[in-house]
Amino acid sequence: MGSGVQARLGFFALIVVAALSGACSTENGSMTPATAPQEIAAATLVAAKTPAPSSGNEKGAGGEMPAFYDGQRITINSVELPKDASEAAIEKGSLNQIYATNDLDDPQDFFPVIDAIQGDEFNPLWRQNLVVFNAGFTPHQFTSDEEVLDAASGSNPEVHLIATDEVYRCSVVGKK
Repeated sequence: MGSGVQARLGFFALIVVAALSGACSTENGSMTPATAPQEIAAATLVAAKTPAPSSGNEKGAGGEMPAFYDGQRITINSVELPKDASEAAIEKGSLNQIYATNDLDDPQDFFPVIDAIQGDEFNPLWRQNLVVFNAGFTPHQFTSDEEVLDAASGSNPEVHLIATDEVYRCSVVGKK
């Protein structure tokens, strides 16, 4: 089965699950999410419409995913380094940061956010930071590292960040 057919079947399955679970309601003749903010629904639909890679090789196009940098949606390609290489890179320091709601090897609730691109103190090695929303705050999409860091600061932070021991080789491969 071709990757285009797989992507369309995956998107169709997402629509069926949403309809059966009551995740959407009709308001003014259009579908709107019943339990999530608009940006969550939009991000989910964009991710669902992203074609499946033609090969399972995550070191090629299979490792591509959407991300945000300074309010701009871009595409990154990422591959996790082996544990010993990650440890050495963390010990050496000078890593860029990538903020994600889930481990980068898993499906994302929201698109990851990166803190640099080529020409802006870019380093191809990125330390993964997990963004965890604190109780009382509605999870939502961040679009810049400044937003993430602001949300993690103050006396009542919206999120807390967990620096992991995982480092990824990431490249920015395109803008939307």
